[in-house]
This record gives sequence, C-alpha cells and structure tokens, in this order.
Amino acid sequence: MASNSSFDISTGADLQEVDNAVNQTVKEIAQRYDFKGSNCTIEFDRAKAEIRLFADDEFRMQQLIDVLETKCAKRQVPAKNLAKGDLVPGAGTSVRCTLSLKQGIDQETAKQIGTAIKEQGFKKAQTQIQGEEVRVTSPSRDELQTVIAFLRSQDFGIELKFGNYRG
Repeated sequence: MASNSSFDISTGADLQEVDNAVNQTVKEIAQRYDFKGSNCTIEFDRAKAEIRLFADDEFRMQQLIDVLETKCAKRQVPAKNLAKGDLVPGAGTSVRCTLSLKQGIDQETAKQIGTAIKEQGFKKAQTQIQGEEVRVTSPSRDELQTVIAFLRSQDFGIELKFGNYRG
C-alpha cells in the first residue's frame, strides 16, 4: 500500500521582521521634514500582533501607513496579512488606527480553501483543518503539486505559505 504525501497550508508574518519594520519606520519619520514638529507615534504589541498608529491628522496618518507598508514590503512581511482598522478621531484633529496581523488561518478561510480544492475536482486530495493550518493529503505527489499551483492562483485574502511537505 502506497503512503500518502501531504503538505500544510499556513499563514503569518515573522514578528521579528515586523518589529524591525516598525523600528525603521520610527527612524524615518524622526528624520523626515514633513513630520517635523508633529506628534506621530507607532507602537507594536507583539502579544496581540497589532500595530497602533497615532498621528496629528488624517494626511499624516496616511503618510505614516504608507511608510510602514513600504518598510514591511522590504522585510517580506505579507501586505495581505495586515488588516487596517478604521481611523478613530481623537482630541482635536488627531487620529489613531490599528493594524492587525493575521497570524493563522481562521476557520472560515480554512473552510473556503477546503471547498475550493473539492470544487476544483481533485479526486484524491483530502483536506483537514488542524487549528490554524490546513493539511492536504493525497497518494499522488503530482496532484499535490497541482493543488499548490491552484491555490497560488486563488485569492483568499491572506498570504498562503506551503510547508512541511512529506513525500
């Protein structure tokens, strides 16, 4: 009897790289002329995987978000995994915003991935939700490669990582 091959689908960002991107953003806004005299701050809460931004007005907030996204992109932090919250007005014209990092596949998205694989007609591929990951198994390695190629062409709103391949 042939054994099944499998791989895991996950998502997430390296929190150290996010921390580095936040620190680089803080350094850049401290040096930029258009931020001189402004009260803009960034806080990274590693435990909650959230980045909190505070700015004097909406224009500076948008600039702050743009700088942060640029620094994250340079550090290979997936932009799809940054969920931007609403702008919350503060005292005067100040605003604050929270960016949440998606660190695992939620149940709804995991079900969508499983349904997409089934609907595509992969006969031998089976999916199994394991916490914040999805495991795909099949006796055919070629079919698993085809599943990976199919999932890369789809958009589930998060950056998918494929790992733990067992043949």
